[in-house]
Amino acid sequence: MKITIKTAGQWLIGTFFLFSTSACSDFLEESDKSNFTSDNYFTKAEHATSAVNAIYESLKTTTGGGFGGAPWMMLEFATGLANTELGQAVNSIFVRNLVNNSDNEYGRVYWVSSYKGIGNANLAIARIPGINMDETAKKKALGEARFLRAYYYYNLVRIFGKVPLTTEPIDLTSENLYPEAVSEEAVYKQIVDDLVAAESSGLPYLDATGRVSLGAIKSLLASVYLTMAGYPLQKGAEYYKKAADKAKEVIASNQYQLFTTYDDLHNPATKNLGENIFMVQFATNIQPSGWQTSIIPYNQGISAYSDQTGAIFANKEFVESYAKGDKRAEEKQFYYRTYTLSSDRTKTIDLGGYYIYKHFDTRAQLSTANSDLNWPLMRYAEVLLIYAEAENEATGASADAYEAVNKIRRRANLPNLTGLTKDQFREAVWRERWYELSFENKTWFDMVRLRKAFVESSKTFDEYVGHKFTYGPVLKERELLFPIPTAEIRNNSRLQQNKGY
Repeated sequence: MKITIKTAGQWLIGTFFLFSTSACSDFLEESDKSNFTSDNYFTKAEHATSAVNAIYESLKTTTGGGFGGAPWMMLEFATGLANTELGQAVNSIFVRNLVNNSDNEYGRVYWVSSYKGIGNANLAIARIPGINMDETAKKKALGEARFLRAYYYYNLVRIFGKVPLTTEPIDLTSENLYPEAVSEEAVYKQIVDDLVAAESSGLPYLDATGRVSLGAIKSLLASVYLTMAGYPLQKGAEYYKKAADKAKEVIASNQYQLFTTYDDLHNPATKNLGENIFMVQFATNIQPSGWQTSIIPYNQGISAYSDQTGAIFANKEFVESYAKGDKRAEEKQFYYRTYTLSSDRTKTIDLGGYYIYKHFDTRAQLSTANSDLNWPLMRYAEVLLIYAEAENEATGASADAYEAVNKIRRRANLPNLTGLTKDQFREAVWRERWYELSFENKTWFDMVRLRKAFVESSKTFDEYVGHKFTYGPVLKERELLFPIPTAEIRNNSRLQQNKGY
């Protein structure tokens, strides 16, 4: 095992590469102590830290941008609510037009990066217990590792369905090098087991450095329970109650609050603070975030970035379906359609579309071309919406459930919801999820767990299978999952391709 360590922001990031070392003693009389292996590395507390840091690294892999698009866009184009000006980004276009196949690079990156993170987590969980170090710190390190393993599996099982489940380190000599896929139920059980174990690991409720916190663990567990209540497991009322209870713990902690301004959602000064529960970490001039070139229009000269790709923006019909007066749809709140020219900041042009402002780094776009923004994975607004939805499904819309969703509506300058039936409240919360969590890689997951799709013209919900996007394509049953990458099927004969691909 080779260890590469570098400084990135406040963290020490290590990347682990595993290989078999069993034959080394056959030809070396004396080992080179500068070469680490999995047998001689895990000997002190610093090794535990670097091992856990390596697990975080895979969070970054799906973000980014450029002329080839980026994997995070896969989950947005699959909703039918996104558009692109980047004709050469065929991976985006195939997903958007519902003609996706198993050769799509986006899916491959999700698969490979997730299993790399899982592999590093498995190694840390197996070897950290044997390190002679402070037991409290050891327990916290294992809690981080378990949370991250759960997060990667949560993505995999929702994107691909039945996937291989490995919880032990694997190298080239392992009998389980090419495992078969297991049921979705088995994957979710492992996810819950890891998150419940992480809850009792002693991590702080908040962590301003961006590491895993107790608040992040409980928030993710609430999301997992909500998904388990719906499709494909359909565990129903019991799990809606679990989701509501877990989200309520986060709310009752009083550790988080909604930002008073949407500008703070993309303000580098508020990273890991306030509403931001868990984020992918980036640092300007060290490891800057990479999606800024993707959320600006194609070559209209508004940015300090030389690459202006127009890789993703919002469908007109979706943005214009927001209620009249909804602040989120106002200029430069969640979206923007005008901006000044980089050649003359006194001139403003109409960009001809609704581009994504909630991920827009103003300083980077205006001057530095080097972004300091983090990517949001979980924020407090989502926890409030989980609680409202789950509470309504479990026991009906309580006063607390109304207050949870109304906090989000009041920030958007919308009137409070009152006096709704259970069915009306359900769809009202769904609409808030679509509008509030747009372009945060949440909407497609909601569509699949609910088997519903949003109809922009009527602001109601269709059945997922058979729903027609505003630009023509119709969702089929196969689009409930993404295809397992071709290379994985080729390399592992025990895997079966998802239906329809």
